[in-house]
Amino acid sequence: MRAVVLHEHGGPEVLTLEEVPDPVPGPDEVLVDIAATALNRADLLQRMGHYPDPRRMQPEIPGLEFAGTVAAIGQRVTMWQPGDRVMGIEAGGAYAERIAAHERQLLAVPENMDLVEAAAIPEVFLTAWDALVVQGGLTSGRWALVHAGASGVGTAAIQIAKAIGASIAVTCSPGKAELCLSLGADIVLKRSPHDWLADAQAAVPGGFSTVLDVVGGDEIDRNLQVVAPRGTIVQVGLMAGGSVQVNVGLLMGKRAHWIGTTLRARPIEEKVAVTRRFAAEMLPLFDDGRLKPVIDRRFPLAEIAEAHKVMESNANAGKIVIVVRG
Repeated sequence: MRAVVLHEHGGPEVLTLEEVPDPVPGPDEVLVDIAATALNRADLLQRMGHYPDPRRMQPEIPGLEFAGTVAAIGQRVTMWQPGDRVMGIEAGGAYAERIAAHERQLLAVPENMDLVEAAAIPEVFLTAWDALVVQGGLTSGRWALVHAGASGVGTAAIQIAKAIGASIAVTCSPGKAELCLSLGADIVLKRSPHDWLADAQAAVPGGFSTVLDVVGGDEIDRNLQVVAPRGTIVQVGLMAGGSVQVNVGLLMGKRAHWIGTTLRARPIEEKVAVTRRFAAEMLPLFDDGRLKPVIDRRFPLAEIAEAHKVMESNANAGKIVIVVRG
């Protein structure tokens, strides 16, 4: 099969498209013919050598999410049959024509959606839902603050918050505000170079019950200033860095929770539990149109390096999808 392989770490030029052996599914695994995958910030970090696949598989193939068709199943698999349309997340290996995944980490592709669109769902919607609802405790009637509102996780978070009846404010660069408003954001706080803190405190003086932060850096101390008493900050990413000075007294005084989280490094049992709950609670909302992937642009697999350059420049609003077949 064709796959994007890393023989060294560095810039986009180290992404090499070549022939590698097909994966062999285990007894509880499904072999998927991948139609499309999508980019995530973790892919850029892995390419640079800062976020390796915890499985240390060789050859090293990046890619965390995929959508495609079941090609074969292991002997103990009961949930899927060859020909089924599925999507899912893995610790790596999705920049390829085939992938083997545990049957319970797969999700059915919504009936009204093609496989290329579906590739933009798994990583960002699972991440946003897990951070906001499962760990962040967001419920109807409460306020959420989400940073990088026009990112893949941000656009998913806006839709999820509105779908469960919560209110949501997002930060984003000025040129991406209209997208966030069109998805249902109640408040858009412009950042870089504008400082959003005073605007947020004026708009929601009681503070935010849940804060989802993929940025880090200077936003960390601001999060502590705007989180509500006994609220929760969920740290999902550190695009702007993680070594900063913060006022921990605010965390103590507000009796707030500050949670660090990733999906990639969790044990298989935890990943399965999150996936199955998402399938039950969120997947039906794609069928009725309340949730939808937001795709900025598409690239063929052969142009993976160019796709990485676009993400590194922060030019995208929504997901960058990589078409593997077709």
